[in-house]
Amino acid sequence: MARIDAFLKLGLAQGCSDIHLAVGVPPMLRMHGDLMPIKFRDLGDTELEGYVGEILTPTQSKRLKGGSDLDFAYVSEDGGRFRVNVFRKETGVGATFRFIPGSIPTLESLDLPAVVRTLCSHHQGMILVTGSTGTGKSTTLAAMIDHLNNTQNCNIISLEDPIEFIHRSKQSQIIQRELGTHLPSFAEGIRAALREDPDVILVGELRDAETIQMAMTAAETGHLVLGTLHTTGAVKTIDRVIDGLPGDMREQSKSFLAQSLNAVITQTLVRTPDGRGRRAVVEIMLMTRAIAKLIMTDQTHQIAAQLQTGRDLGMQMMDQALMDAIQKKQIDPDDAFRFAADKSLFQRFVTDKSVLPKFEVSES
Repeated sequence: MARIDAFLKLGLAQGCSDIHLAVGVPPMLRMHGDLMPIKFRDLGDTELEGYVGEILTPTQSKRLKGGSDLDFAYVSEDGGRFRVNVFRKETGVGATFRFIPGSIPTLESLDLPAVVRTLCSHHQGMILVTGSTGTGKSTTLAAMIDHLNNTQNCNIISLEDPIEFIHRSKQSQIIQRELGTHLPSFAEGIRAALREDPDVILVGELRDAETIQMAMTAAETGHLVLGTLHTTGAVKTIDRVIDGLPGDMREQSKSFLAQSLNAVITQTLVRTPDGRGRRAVVEIMLMTRAIAKLIMTDQTHQIAAQLQTGRDLGMQMMDQALMDAIQKKQIDPDDAFRFAADKSLFQRFVTDKSVLPKFEVSES
């Protein structure tokens, strides 16, 4: 058994989401959003490099020594599956392990809005799931793929970095390919997928102009494309796609978004009232004629108003979703206050007054 498995086993027993290992500090566990050290000595450079080296392949070891970061999936001796990032910093090697549950969550278990299930019935276009790192984007996408797998007869090609949840083909055929193992880049993966008779293509991350262009091509040619971006809101997502392409493609990208973007789902994770878990809260933008016109006329800053008034269509602002969850006692109001855009609306719900902003009173 690799020595690092002992830390992973302890982390799972505590119910953490991530295990952090770095030189000069003890191992850390991410518990419901907070980072907490375990009772262990500070890790040394040679010690930690030995731990990590036990789980690397010769190719991975060579890449790490060459200065590259590593992203891969690891299965511990106990069968726990983790997404791993290994990196080097000034004091030595470091690693982060994110636990991947063995069972794929359902849309129902995540308690996502019903409109998310409706979006899965689209046969072409693009759906973007966005949010900061660690907000559960991969989990939401896995639930969407599982829903398709259980309800539709289609060919689903999933391009991931690395492969996280393992899908078994049910009504659909699911092909999972991993960056660095089965394909050199997401763009090349999409290009190859288009020759493999896909109905649905999942792109782990739209991280560069070439990938965005290929994903747009796939969505425009009769495929449903699911992808992620590290953006925090519909407006920022749309601006990121437009700005992420060369200037001479600006009009083309605006036209694509207006015609082929089905929805943007932006999510964050907020603590539950008992502090023992976190719950996904989502902002949802659905493409309408009004929003399409705003995109084409460079008025994306007005999209927020459309989300606010489009609740009957299934749209909602993040603040609206947070407020609903507070009123249903699904989330901790103090944690919700941290994520709210208009904090003044949430101050009356805060129980820990120390989280409120402090204002200095000037002497006259």
